[in-house]
Amino acid sequence: MKRILVTGGAGYIGSITCVQLIAAGLQPVILDNLHNAKAAVIDRIEQVAGQRPAFVQGDIRDRALLDHLLREHAIDAVIHFAGLKAVGESVAQPLSYYDNNVHGTLVLIEAMRDAGVRTLVFSSSATVYGDATQMPLREDTPTSATNPYGRTKLMVEQILADVVASDPAWSMTALRYFNPVGAHPSGLMGEDPQGVPNNLMPFIAQVAVGRREALRIFGRDYPTPDGTGMRDYIHVMDLADGHLAALNHAHGRAGLHVFNLGTGHGNSVLEMLAAFGRACGRELPHEFAPRRPGDVAACWADPTRAESQLGWCATRTLDQMCADTWRWQSTHPNGYES
Repeated sequence: MKRILVTGGAGYIGSITCVQLIAAGLQPVILDNLHNAKAAVIDRIEQVAGQRPAFVQGDIRDRALLDHLLREHAIDAVIHFAGLKAVGESVAQPLSYYDNNVHGTLVLIEAMRDAGVRTLVFSSSATVYGDATQMPLREDTPTSATNPYGRTKLMVEQILADVVASDPAWSMTALRYFNPVGAHPSGLMGEDPQGVPNNLMPFIAQVAVGRREALRIFGRDYPTPDGTGMRDYIHVMDLADGHLAALNHAHGRAGLHVFNLGTGHGNSVLEMLAAFGRACGRELPHEFAPRRPGDVAACWADPTRAESQLGWCATRTLDQMCADTWRWQSTHPNGYES
């Protein structure tokens, strides 16, 4: 494999994965509609990686464009990040999520089939485990979904399974990742959410840089060591390396492959806040609020399968996650400039 189509490759995880692909000698071709990304990211990829990836602004639902890209660039495999990803927004706008995430993936797979490209690595999510409470979560833990976003990921995983069952020439991989955080250690690339962040780390970072007044912590009476919710936070660099490992594993290996990408342990909200305080050199303002409906006390992965089959494991610490995030946020208080 040499040329990799990366859908959503200008996004947070996709762009840093492109840096790692280039470092491994591969040639990413980025397709992104810039719905939740900025074109300036392409310049940063070139600055960090020393090579400018091919970039096309367009949508995965544009079949004619996909047909052209797959043949024009002689694509060998696809890493599929493109998708809407906010749980709350998915509840308010379910049709948009099903159209973009499910229909878009169908168009992509059909175009791949007709172009003879049979290797796909799909960006799935731990949301497919629904409200499971038995920890750690393993790939054989029963799946379910509690919101439209999670259902789109689960639907796509089922589509991948059905396609593989119908045609054994396919190699499909679903990567279920947990809570991506951090930034590229250069400080030149990181998370740049639009509007109010939906996730903990970018919200803390915006508090630290002065864009938000204080962090609201939902719930302080969970059955955890400090009463706040615990999640499995994984450094985005480890996550990017996981995609490269999955791509190498998929090459020439037919079937559906499912892997958790996580650290294998949880950190609480207060632990995360303290670690970020160490990174920026001061305590950060916070306040407690009631629990949010549907939040579980703790959630973390069993990454054993990825370690044994991909030869991959997360190596970066919580302090590294926070230090890299602060390096990015402190030098880019408003994210990527348009």
